[in-house]
Amino acid sequence: MAAVNGAVENGQPDKKLPALPRPVGNLEIRHTKIFINNEWHKSMSGKTFPTHNPSTAEKICDVEEGDKPDVDKAVEAAKAAFQRGSLWRQMDALSRGRLLHKLADLIERDRVILATLETMDTGKPFLHAFFIDLEGCIKTLRYYAGWADKVQGRTIPVDENVVCFTMHEPMGVCGAITPWNFPLLMLVWKMAPALCCGNTLVIKPAEQTPLTSLYIGSLVKEVGFPPGVVNIVPGYGPTAGAAISAHQNIDKIAFTGSTEVGKLIKEAASKSNLKRVTLELGGKNPCIVCADADLDLAVECAHQGVFFNQGQCCTAASRVFVEEQIYPEFVKRSVEYAKKRLIGDPFDAKTEQGPQIDQKQFDKILELIESGKKEGAKLECGGLAIGDRGLFIKPTVFSEVTDNMRIAKEEIFGPVQSIMKFKSIEEVIKRANNTEYGLTAAVFTKNLDRALTLASALESGTVWINCYNALYAQAPFGGFKMSGNGRELGEYTLAEYTEVKTVTIKLSQKNH
Repeated sequence: MAAVNGAVENGQPDKKLPALPRPVGNLEIRHTKIFINNEWHKSMSGKTFPTHNPSTAEKICDVEEGDKPDVDKAVEAAKAAFQRGSLWRQMDALSRGRLLHKLADLIERDRVILATLETMDTGKPFLHAFFIDLEGCIKTLRYYAGWADKVQGRTIPVDENVVCFTMHEPMGVCGAITPWNFPLLMLVWKMAPALCCGNTLVIKPAEQTPLTSLYIGSLVKEVGFPPGVVNIVPGYGPTAGAAISAHQNIDKIAFTGSTEVGKLIKEAASKSNLKRVTLELGGKNPCIVCADADLDLAVECAHQGVFFNQGQCCTAASRVFVEEQIYPEFVKRSVEYAKKRLIGDPFDAKTEQGPQIDQKQFDKILELIESGKKEGAKLECGGLAIGDRGLFIKPTVFSEVTDNMRIAKEEIFGPVQSIMKFKSIEEVIKRANNTEYGLTAAVFTKNLDRALTLASALESGTVWINCYNALYAQAPFGGFKMSGNGRELGEYTLAEYTEVKTVTIKLSQKNH
């Protein structure tokens, strides 16, 4: 049995659990400039933009605002670093892996600083940032550090006098455009495989949350990556992001964000140089709870699945389908969970839910909640903002939701749980797939045959059985349909950052 605070395990007194990490008080913001060639630069326009703390609505600091000229400068640096004969191209694969391991070491060293920055900039609970986001970053870097010297081609049997083999080569300059909900984790999901395969990078962090990405620039330099291998240009999507998407000398784009912006990026890429694009976009994810499920587990997982990170997750369990026999009890328990969820200062260790990211998102969520009321869903709890400072919304649960309601069709990206009823497996498969999205899905049942039937039938890039948000660096992640294309994480993403070259050699036909 697990030991907690003085309990015993296997008959032995338990060692004291380590103290919970504490955020850095009065943290000095040191990195607000553009990072190119391992140096810090002011924007060429002289412009800056503010980044705010969503818990207090106060400005944290001003950040240099990159635009097309700054992106051009970053791409030039990345292209030079990728040239044959450069330090980066001459570096052997094992040494690239060592640099990634060293970067993971420095993130571990500065983990409390980074978690504090992430909480200030996003409003997510500090302990979530420390234990989930930062842990995911470290594990992902170490996973791809191990892959660096294992990106291999194959020999192909063809004719008797022919040797044919493939080489997996880095693509070149990769652009990474990251979101505001998991700024650091999504950066590392792109950075680690790109560098592992020998590419160089130009990164644009979300304008709402640039601080941890810029801090990573300082660690990149400290680790000893050659100048130009990693470049970070903070700025706005329509300017800096658009410049990256359309740039003739960027060979690949990796983007996480909305489906709307994903379409714009793909269009810009196709009009420029047909650069490769991987997209991880929105979701309206079904969570199916069968009558034979472990109800306690299903209620808790569905709750965490939709309310984690203030509901600001592309994986959110935003459509919960519950078999009719257990529907009333499931709703009752879900409401109890939601009412007990602790909302407040994200630096308080007891806090489970912080504020929404900004006023625009806050207003959108409240507007969708109002639409749920007007369209006939039953508001079980929540549905209101909290306090007069910050952007806090009470955990909201709707029952009696039908498929035609906006809250059942649109991605809310907030703390809103919609619970629907179903009668048969055939019915719920059809309803679950009746969406333009296909990112994740979950099934709760004790019946293995039913679980595998649903896993096969659901049109989603990931299906979780009796769990939720079970993400691992080793397991590929990505969507079907309008949830994007390509994969991040796992071995599969190596193909997204390499070109395959076929070499064919005709041997002499003389007999020896």
